[in-house]
Amino acid sequence: MRARFFGVVLLAGGCLIASVVQAQQAPAWAGTWKLNLTKSKYSPGPVPKSATIKIEAAAGGGLKQTTDQVTASGESRHVEVTAMFDGKDAAVKGNPDVDTQAYKRVDDRSYEVTGKKNGKVATLTKVTISADGKTRTATQTGTDPQGRALNNTIVYDRQ
Repeated sequence: MRARFFGVVLLAGGCLIASVVQAQQAPAWAGTWKLNLTKSKYSPGPVPKSATIKIEAAAGGGLKQTTDQVTASGESRHVEVTAMFDGKDAAVKGNPDVDTQAYKRVDDRSYEVTGKKNGKVATLTKVTISADGKTRTATQTGTDPQGRALNNTIVYDRQ
């Protein structure tokens, strides 16, 4: 009888731990992502030489995103933003093209980012994580610093 009781307690404890682990699982968008230049399309360009994005869950349900990029001209950029999915502007450090970004969650695998420069909307980016979690696709529209229309599809592979 005593052995059966402990068996039930162990089984219940195991189920509880499994449910807590599942509930605390990282969001689909969290992780390290490397730019896939072959699958990406930039219009009008220029195309960066490389980019790696690290996205971490932040306190309160937001995210911290760190991007390391080598531009087409060979300049290294380190960009950081910490934001909530509340549609409010968050300061962006290190990106000369936008100074704030506002994030809105669409569902568990997608969100939208509005980038602004001096209070004016510059870009709208729709980010989607593939069902298998291996690909991050960002569809970006807006205008570049020269005033040209942007229409980029930027594909990243999970690292």
